[in-house]
Amino acid sequence: MRLARLLMLAVLLGTIIASAAIASSRSVLTARSSSYGRAVFDGRGYVLYAFTRDHKRSACYGECSTRWPPYFARKGTLRVGKGLKASLLGTVKRRNGRRQVTYAGRPLYYYVGDTGPGVIRCQNAVEFGGRWLLVRPSGKLLR
Repeated sequence: MRLARLLMLAVLLGTIIASAAIASSRSVLTARSSSYGRAVFDGRGYVLYAFTRDHKRSACYGECSTRWPPYFARKGTLRVGKGLKASLLGTVKRRNGRRQVTYAGRPLYYYVGDTGPGVIRCQNAVEFGGRWLLVRPSGKLLR
C-alpha cells in the first residue's frame, strides 16, 4: 500500500513538472533554422508569421483569426531564447482585451495548416488582403 502511494506521488509530481515545462516553453520565442532561413518560432517549435496588413495593431479578425490564430501572451511569461532580442519583444491589445505577442512591433500568428513543429505551409501566402511572412530574428520580414 505504501509503495502504491509513493508511485502515485511520483507520477503526480512528474506530471506537474512536465506541465510546467510545456507551459513555460510556449511562452518563449526562439530563433530556428528553416528551409527559408532563420525565423522566429514559439517554444514548442511552431513557426510564427507576420501579416503585412498589420500596422502596430492586428488587422486580422473573424475568419482571418480562425485561419491565422494570434500568438497570445501569458501574463508575466514573455521571454526570448538564444538568437533573438528581448528589446524587440512586446504585446499589443486586441479588441477582446487579450494581449497578442509582437516581435519588432509586428503581431505574431500561427497558421492552422502548420500541423506540427517545424511545419511551414504558408510562407509568402496572400490571404485576407495581405501577405503572410516569416519573421527574421532581426525583426525584418523574411521574403
